Amino acid sequence: MKLGMCSLGRRYCGVRGNLAVMIALGLGIFVADAACNARDAAPAPAQGSTEQLPTWLWGEWSRDWIQKGKVRSNTLEVHYLQTPTYFADIRIPKDRAGISTARSFADLSDPQLRLLTHQNGFTGHTTIAGAVATWHHDIDFQPSDGTPDSGRLQRIPPGRMHEHGLDGSYTESWRSVSRAKGRFLVIRVEHGGRLLRALVVVGNEFLFVRNRSKDLPMAASFDALIDGTHASRDQIVEYLDCEFSVGRVRGGSVPWMIDQSTLPWREGHELDFVEQMSIIDRGLIAREVDGDQWTVPVNTLSPLEIQALFGGESKPGG
Repeated sequence: MKLGMCSLGRRYCGVRGNLAVMIALGLGIFVADAACNARDAAPAPAQGSTEQLPTWLWGEWSRDWIQKGKVRSNTLEVHYLQTPTYFADIRIPKDRAGISTARSFADLSDPQLRLLTHQNGFTGHTTIAGAVATWHHDIDFQPSDGTPDSGRLQRIPPGRMHEHGLDGSYTESWRSVSRAKGRFLVIRVEHGGRLLRALVVVGNEFLFVRNRSKDLPMAASFDALIDGTHASRDQIVEYLDCEFSVGRVRGGSVPWMIDQSTLPWREGHELDFVEQMSIIDRGLIAREVDGDQWTVPVNTLSPLEIQALFGGESKPGG
């Protein structure tokens, strides 16, 4: 058994003796050092890259518009959270109306189910070569068509950037919402090498991802997948049962409140993933493991910040 330690390298994660994150795996307790601190250390190359992600890219971003050809549009609410290595992104149609009262898929009509296929989301790690960034997806809401997710980044100080398609097919305008003051946390849960869940925290914002039970077949789009497989209603529900939820750790009506989700009935509720963890000795313990592998590849938080994020009083171990 092993714990995936902070992947940002030794320069980035100096040992200072303070423990911030402890994950219980089976009978063992494995420790990830809390000294990883983006506020006073140099970044390290992103996973699979020889270049460092620029620090100006770290933080929370919102997309103002996308332009394809001569047509510029802004029909999606887009939230993009980027840590020094890992990222998460959620895209919800602004016209997704009339389904806010649904409590499950069973409350949705067939046309409303098809409306959910227009959502999008992805999570994984980011690499960069020159000005070209590539987002390597571990979980996709939409079916993959096999095309790499790469774009040329153009920084526009202060706090803006344009992303250009490598083939010139699109330009996206992004606005920095928060630099997160160097506070980043990533928790990943895998089973048999497949990512099941991921929590990406950037400052006070979080994006939680839960994978569907089986990966989608490759297809050009959700519509193409549904039409090509002659999917029944039950199959469409199975395709759609993949959660991307974005929200605030503090500042909502409840802690860890979900503001937007690919599962609309999750909105306004507390993220239940955090209930699977407890604070002991100012560290974080996974309550249930069930053969899953929990890793903390990014952590720049102090023990006190961990406690503030997850709430409650520290309890002595033992």
